[in-house]
Amino acid sequence: MNRHTRKELKTDKFAEGVGFGFEFLSEHRGEAIRWGSIALAVVVIAGGIWLYRGHQATQRTELLAKAMRVDDATVGAPQPSRLNFATAEEKEKARIAAYTDVAVKFPGSPEAAMAQLAVASDQSDKGQIDEALKTFKAVMDTAPEPYNSVAKLSIAQIYASQGKNDEAEKLLRQLVDNPTVFVSKEQATLELAQVIAKKDPAAARKLLEPLSASQRTAVSRAAVTAMGEIALNSAPAKSN
Repeated sequence: MNRHTRKELKTDKFAEGVGFGFEFLSEHRGEAIRWGSIALAVVVIAGGIWLYRGHQATQRTELLAKAMRVDDATVGAPQPSRLNFATAEEKEKARIAAYTDVAVKFPGSPEAAMAQLAVASDQSDKGQIDEALKTFKAVMDTAPEPYNSVAKLSIAQIYASQGKNDEAEKLLRQLVDNPTVFVSKEQATLELAQVIAKKDPAAARKLLEPLSASQRTAVSRAAVTAMGEIALNSAPAKSN
């Protein structure tokens, strides 16, 4: 798959699916901030499932599909036609092993990138931030576009949560200048405005104003909400 052209991947429908993911993230900005990279990784993996439909199976896609079947497995009472594990711990161990297998066997491929994003999201979910950063950086440095953009955005979110705003801003500006099908210019701009709002609320509002008037409903609502938060946080404190 990693040598296919964008036309071969039917990007119109694929972008439509990713667009739904952006709508979800915009509508649930609080959850996106709290979950950070987890939600983004899920968007990519969900898009990846659609992407492989109707395409010739390869060893890479088959191995990734196997890992996804583990991800979709049930725990406890067996269900027809689905993998089953006795405990959640057994499922998680098998899930990580399956995704790691893809990443190790096919480094630098889209399949490896999706597998690594799944592992990184799991690390984030467990609070293993240093490990998640390491995994995301591996994707950012080795994965083809547009997968590396997801890792870059995830790293920026983690940096922002750690107060490393200068590092986060640098990555987000790169994404604004070089948007992808997974990370739109609007999404990167929203994130950038949030990061720079504390040090320069006027600049943040300037970034958000065009988005607030856009025709994309979810984008405009998210921009308006962000502008309201900036106004609230930058307002002078009332004296007693």
